[in-house]
Amino acid sequence: MSYTIYLVEDEDNLNELLTKYLENEDWNITSFTKGEDARKKMTPSPHLWILDIMLPDTDGYTLIKEIKAKDPDVPVIFISARDADIDRVLGLELGSNDYISKPFLPRELIIRVQKLLQLVYKEAPPVQKNEIAVSSYRVAEDAREVYDENGNIINLTSKEFDLLLLFIHHKGHPYSREDILLKVWGHDYFGTDRVVDDLVRRLRRKMPELKVETIYGFGYRLMSS
Repeated sequence: MSYTIYLVEDEDNLNELLTKYLENEDWNITSFTKGEDARKKMTPSPHLWILDIMLPDTDGYTLIKEIKAKDPDVPVIFISARDADIDRVLGLELGSNDYISKPFLPRELIIRVQKLLQLVYKEAPPVQKNEIAVSSYRVAEDAREVYDENGNIINLTSKEFDLLLLFIHHKGHPYSREDILLKVWGHDYFGTDRVVDDLVRRLRRKMPELKVETIYGFGYRLMSS
């Protein structure tokens, strides 16, 4: 399903940046820098609104009242430089589903939007471009990032990530310790192959649902199912 999202953010650079990130998820994005322009597009309702609170001609609190008057069920995410508890509480009281304080990483907004759309519309979010699904994890190969089932980033070292990619691109293939040593460390490494055991142990600890099988006396492989 292709979702339609309305973004209201008066800072031009941030508006453009967030629009680009949201469009990269194959969502249909309409962005506004003024509340008055957004008012003209309230009908028909989008699947989701993202509202800045502080706008040049109105405020997000006023807009959400008007939005909810026309469509009480449409989800809303507030973004704001105001991070006081009272602002968050007021936003929730007015019907917002989430509240993100500036500054924030665009990826955080994407993850929150994915989870909210899934919750409201009961659809599992698709695996995004350049992402690989393995066990309960999502691996963004280009960004070299790994996310758990809740969208939280799992911090891997460079070699942990290299080992993970080796496994997921060759599921079921058995690798000896020497093979892993060569592919992850390269020809210039001089030392014991027991560093491979330590690397696998760390990867298992950080990604416990990853099914890495130990092949006794030989090495490891990622089980294909």
